Amino acid sequence: MMNIFCIDDFKVAFEKLKSKKSYNTIEKEVINYFFKETAQDLCSGTRLNHSSDSPYIKKRLGGSGGFRFYFLLIIKKEALYLMFVHPKTGAIGSDNITDESKAYLYKKVLGCINTKDFYKMTLDKTGKKLSFEKSK
Repeated sequence: MMNIFCIDDFKVAFEKLKSKKSYNTIEKEVINYFFKETAQDLCSGTRLNHSSDSPYIKKRLGGSGGFRFYFLLIIKKEALYLMFVHPKTGAIGSDNITDESKAYLYKKVLGCINTKDFYKMTLDKTGKKLSFEKSK
């Protein structure tokens, strides 16, 4: 079972989207993909680096009008770090983030892993609600 973490950038974007009616499927998308897929399945998506041990991945979920997720997968440690999410359509939708933003997120997640400045994401007993616990 993969351990799932996120940095502040993801948590802020996720909570903002979840609060909007037009994006309220985001929690279900996160649970169904990140909490239920194998490490091998999680590797599918566009690789933004050339690492096979720690791929940095951009993945679209929810179809063409869905969401784009950016995450780092550390296969040996069975850890996944969600870095950012944005909708593809709607009032706050966008096609992509800039290359500078992708580089910033990658550097930031590596720093957050080193300083343990991230959140552990878990599911409640029903398996339908996410919770975030600040790492110590």
